[in-house]
Amino acid sequence: MTDTTAPTATDALPSSTRTDAPARGLWRTGLVATVVAAAATTTVAAIASAADVPLAVEGEEIPIAGFATMTAMWSIVGILMAWAMGRWTPRPRATFLATTVVLTLVSLVPAITADTDTATSVVLCLTHVVAAAIVIPLLASRLPDHRPAR
Repeated sequence: MTDTTAPTATDALPSSTRTDAPARGLWRTGLVATVVAAAATTTVAAIASAADVPLAVEGEEIPIAGFATMTAMWSIVGILMAWAMGRWTPRPRATFLATTVVLTLVSLVPAITADTDTATSVVLCLTHVVAAAIVIPLLASRLPDHRPAR
């Protein structure tokens, strides 16, 4: 007796259509993560501001909305990185996680070395870590462990 499997609906689709679904899921998840992370970093900044932590670097005030803007901008860069790694690296999830953790650590350097007081540096570092803690795991969850051979 031989085992046979019934064709699935995706078997009838061209291969380019079959691979678009994970990319759409990545973008959708990434955009949701971006909105959540932007709201979270803005909330952290607003709480710090309400607690009289000066949100200024080298005398320049950082507007609260700037936290959302920068979080969104860098989250979109992260989505593009995840998409590219999912498309071109043999181990997308591991590559993405390693790269983004290193980049998050690197992103802390200006916050630590900036001409500002300690409380401001802590808040800036916290916003980086909060954004990374939201965006990185969500994007990584949409990436495969291994990219299928073509």
